[in-house]
Amino acid sequence: MSRPCRFPPPFIAARQPPGVRIAQLANFVGPESGGMKTALDALARGYVESGHQRLLIIPGPVDRRLECEYGDVVQVRAPRVGGPYRLIVEPWRLAEILTRFAPTSLEVSDKFTLPAVSWWARSKGIGSALFSHERLDEYMLNFTQREATTKVSVALLNRILVRSFDAVVVTSGFAQREFQQLADAAGCPTVRVPLGVDLDLFRPSSAPRADGPLRLVHVGRLSREKSPHLAVAAALELHRRGVAVALDVYGAGPYRAELEAMAGGGPVTFHGHVDDRVELAARIADADVALSVCPSETFGLAVLEALASGTPVVTADRGGARELVDRASGAWGVPEPGALADAVLRVAQRPAELRRRAARARAEQFPWSRTISSMLDLHQALHAGELAYA
Repeated sequence: MSRPCRFPPPFIAARQPPGVRIAQLANFVGPESGGMKTALDALARGYVESGHQRLLIIPGPVDRRLECEYGDVVQVRAPRVGGPYRLIVEPWRLAEILTRFAPTSLEVSDKFTLPAVSWWARSKGIGSALFSHERLDEYMLNFTQREATTKVSVALLNRILVRSFDAVVVTSGFAQREFQQLADAAGCPTVRVPLGVDLDLFRPSSAPRADGPLRLVHVGRLSREKSPHLAVAAALELHRRGVAVALDVYGAGPYRAELEAMAGGGPVTFHGHVDDRVELAARIADADVALSVCPSETFGLAVLEALASGTPVVTADRGGARELVDRASGAWGVPEPGALADAVLRVAQRPAELRRRAARARAEQFPWSRTISSMLDLHQALHAGELAYA
């Protein structure tokens, strides 16, 4: 059981136990955060349970510091930059916080304002790693729709990033391809570390299956970069073909109203953000097929959570999520409604018990323990100044 966070007295580096002291820094972490928050929490638990110390620095409405079960959390006042998200715009204010904690390495989950902290780390002889959670070329192209401009601007930023950090952590081959050439030229190793899934929380349902329509589920933030419109459009395409289908959408975001209008009177139900992870896991396990169809996803924690729940996944034929889904645990298609609808039907034609066992077996290849072990190896190497990753 996690104990409630509370305000502690100032922490002093001399009181800290031996081992590595990891400072995690992240922007865009809010109450309805998805994959990044899940990853930060899982890594923190693993670090602390392995005998190390962890500090998390994130943006918040006011400055405050909390002591939590898996390490202190420092919120730094920061403005909103859209929806529930905030961005630290005064990264120099973090120097005092970091000096007091005396980290042996930094883990930075941000490419916008927090990389400036890597310069502080270099001045102190402290190793730092950038944890890449998105591909900026794909992310920016979604908004600008200008491929040439996006390529030039993103390449410039990535060139700065690989020269600022001692390593770049990527979660998939798709994510690695954005950095590989620039990182090699800068002598900055890219370390491929797939994320994991809570195999105890997300489990197949033992409840008997009720008759009814083909049950689809989509879990994710309802924003442009997550491509939720593709999931809704695929369900509507199946409905148009006369397939009895029902899509449950779990997630909040700025595109909800647009998606509801798009769904019209079709068989799509929007449930909003579900904060209770146990409840969410149960609902995913009740579905027949999960739709996680974003073609620019660098990994796809929602994919692993569905697979662990025994729910096969249909995804796009490109992107990091595609690397998680094999032929037994789901299917994929070109990111357009017709091809994705075809992929759903291919999965639905397989015996239910067979496809559920295959989904669970695939997820079991990605325990959080493997991710944590790889990240601790990296932090030990950063601390010792002995990076030897390819």
